[in-house]
Amino acid sequence: MKIKHTTQDVEKYKGDMITYFVHQKSKGVPVCNNKYVQETIMLAFKAGDFSGKEGEILLFYPAGKGKLPAKRILVVGLGKAEEGESNNGVKPVDSWRDNYRRAGGKVSETALRTKADNILLVVPDSFILNKGETTECITEGVVLGSYQFKKYMKTKQDDELQGELKEIQLFTEKAEKPVLLGFYRGKIAALACCTARDMANEPGNVWTPARFAEFGRKLAKTYNLTCKVLSKTDLQRLKMGGILGVNRGSALPPKLVILEYKTSPRNPTLLLVGKGLTFDSGGISLKPPKGMEEMKFDMCGGAAVLGAMQAVGEEKPKGINIVAVVPATENMPGSSALKPGDIITIYGGKTVEVINTDAEGRLILSDALAYGIKQYKPKAVVDLATLTGAVVIGLGHHRTGLLGNNDALVQKVMAAGDRSGEPLWRLPLGPEYSKQIKSKVADIKNVGNRAAGTITAAAFLQEFVGDVPWVHLDIAGTAYNFTDKPYVPSSGPSGTGVRTLLELIRNWK
Repeated sequence: MKIKHTTQDVEKYKGDMITYFVHQKSKGVPVCNNKYVQETIMLAFKAGDFSGKEGEILLFYPAGKGKLPAKRILVVGLGKAEEGESNNGVKPVDSWRDNYRRAGGKVSETALRTKADNILLVVPDSFILNKGETTECITEGVVLGSYQFKKYMKTKQDDELQGELKEIQLFTEKAEKPVLLGFYRGKIAALACCTARDMANEPGNVWTPARFAEFGRKLAKTYNLTCKVLSKTDLQRLKMGGILGVNRGSALPPKLVILEYKTSPRNPTLLLVGKGLTFDSGGISLKPPKGMEEMKFDMCGGAAVLGAMQAVGEEKPKGINIVAVVPATENMPGSSALKPGDIITIYGGKTVEVINTDAEGRLILSDALAYGIKQYKPKAVVDLATLTGAVVIGLGHHRTGLLGNNDALVQKVMAAGDRSGEPLWRLPLGPEYSKQIKSKVADIKNVGNRAAGTITAAAFLQEFVGDVPWVHLDIAGTAYNFTDKPYVPSSGPSGTGVRTLLELIRNWK
């Protein structure tokens, strides 16, 4: 798919669809700067069919005098500009950012439904966001909304409705620097998110620990990053009992994939850690069969981290070093599998009593966190993991659970989530929760009782980060089957976390 910016005359565009965006008015007809389109909006408004409400669309086929040459014209409603959500009656900027993303997603949704392969979007003159941000968010929305995963669909069904976008153009009258920057930022973020979705959509027999390693090396080669892959032998030498323990039931060897983006030793290092469980059967503590096919998504944290590194490679941010670590393995019930009651030793020497082998994510993350912190001395750490079903019970599929030991870092990550349209909700940590994972036969155990399961999982990870500023994102509810938006699939992986990490990096100070 081609994605490009253009300043060429819209009224000469002969592609499949041109899109305009309009605001709803408190009184009267929504205003479009194209006279021909405005006439049709007027007719639809008088008929009561279109008022410019957020997400409302008007699709028509140009005909008659002064018509545009494109096959279709789409008008997307943005809602009332004066609609208030904050105390002063002004909708927050971050909400408008997502408004424009959703509008972009509506365009893709309509294009796919009507099989419009080549489309052009006229970026609106927004007085809410600057032109650069408007372009950025609409670009994100239309690219993310166009995502499909059809790699394994070898035969087309007669009733297949979805088309496939081949070219997306974003139009502004001038190719001003802020506009071009917004376009490229939106494109880079969206494509990185789509990369993470691709990884997660691959079946467990394809996306293995070795594929994580292969992809890490590919990113390093493409963007001049440094990649190091620790093999099973390396993990044994380093005594990483968490990854090795979880891997014991699998026929596939584990990997620890490390990617480095370096600027200067004087600059701070941000450590990103993503859970790379390529398939999770639960091990000996076997999961129920219903829904187990979704456990190929248990590597979405690792996918998000590598997706973010793809964007880092494209943008090459200044003033920061970034290290990404992905512990990758399967969790299978083989004859050598870890058993409930076993005791393992994590990198650094802390011992863990394994109560439930299905609480495996925290075991592989603990090795990765302890190793990453010791080796790279980061200024801050963020980990992402589809860690607990409890976070889905608590927050549904609407917000990612966030826990951390440093208020300043927590606020930075929360702000990044808001700007990217990936909302977060902070949960508490404290000694009262850590008490629940104290063991009578080892230093700690890998689960407490059922109460506060998301928090006790984070309390477990906290044992391996020390005093380093750290934030944990439990994406079990948002990595797949996330709240339906026009730019997020209604089922399957969302790519959540990629754009939050990218926003954090872009605004790092």
